[in-house]
Amino acid sequence: MKRREPLTNTQLLTTIAICIFVAMYAIAVIAPVQGFEKFQMFFDLLNDNAYLIIISCALSIVMIGGGINISVGGVISLTVMACSLFLNGTSLQNGFGIVAALFLALGIGLAFGVGQGFLISYLEIQPFIVTLAGMFLSRGLTTMLSVEPVKVSAQTHAVFYAFRGNKIEIPFLGYIAQNGNMIPAKLEIGAVVALAVVILSFLLLRYVKLGRNIYAIGGNQQSALMLGINVKRTRFLSYVISGLLSGLAGFVFLMHKPTGNASVAMRSEMDAIAASIIGGTLLTGGVGNVVGSFFGAMILATIQKIIGMSKLNDSWWQDMASGALLGFFILLQSVVLSERDKRRAKRNDSKLAVQRE
Repeated sequence: MKRREPLTNTQLLTTIAICIFVAMYAIAVIAPVQGFEKFQMFFDLLNDNAYLIIISCALSIVMIGGGINISVGGVISLTVMACSLFLNGTSLQNGFGIVAALFLALGIGLAFGVGQGFLISYLEIQPFIVTLAGMFLSRGLTTMLSVEPVKVSAQTHAVFYAFRGNKIEIPFLGYIAQNGNMIPAKLEIGAVVALAVVILSFLLLRYVKLGRNIYAIGGNQQSALMLGINVKRTRFLSYVISGLLSGLAGFVFLMHKPTGNASVAMRSEMDAIAASIIGGTLLTGGVGNVVGSFFGAMILATIQKIIGMSKLNDSWWQDMASGALLGFFILLQSVVLSERDKRRAKRNDSKLAVQRE
């Protein structure tokens, strides 16, 4: 019988995140917290947090490579404002305006990704400093474009509103309303995009050479160099991907809430970092999984929804819950990995003793 291989650190931490999300959601259903017994609540969590799921993937890719990117929230804010102004001012109709706005969003994200990636990878400036500057720059540019909120006009762009109003209906996961009518579960386009990003990011990190190189440079940069990996190019491309995903997250946010202002996605970079850590991504690099980051984002969304439904609407309750949750996961990861390393060291010592005998 073939011996079963033990779980890697990445697989173990991802499994823990999944189990905790399932347990938390099950408790909310059993408690019961109003609405959690319906499948639509799960889909609403996806719909409302699609942009967060996308930037959590962006952060995970960078953090696995040993970096950090705290400019993602600012890039979302700039993207939403720029696309709102563009859609209100463009004469492009019949879907061309939407496609142009999408390319504008991706272009903004790409510009920040390339610029920051070059400074970090080739000029070897600290990632925190570079992306902090990127956060301030993007927020400043957002305010420069417009101090007042800018909403996409329904009259100017009825096509955009028709597009964002499209939802995927899943009748067999719906519920029966009080009047006896069957209400199908609905998933927004942005949520579908977010799920696609998770799947593609997972495939990139696991099966594509670039993804394996990102793990390698995050685990040990010197060893990666000895293996012939181009560390600078790999790190640069991780920031380019992160920038593109940030721009895409901005467009997804716009489809969910078609209003741009300077406070859009405020502190979302912190939520994305928290989601990645909760999902099992280590700040030291080399360990992580975007599937875990997805469940990390869903854990944060679930706890915030539970607090909101408990009528604890003051912002500090959510901040305290998120902080306590993050601290718990950091402690849990530390304990689990420490015990795992001790057991591994004991096994190695036992093998050496047997070989000597």
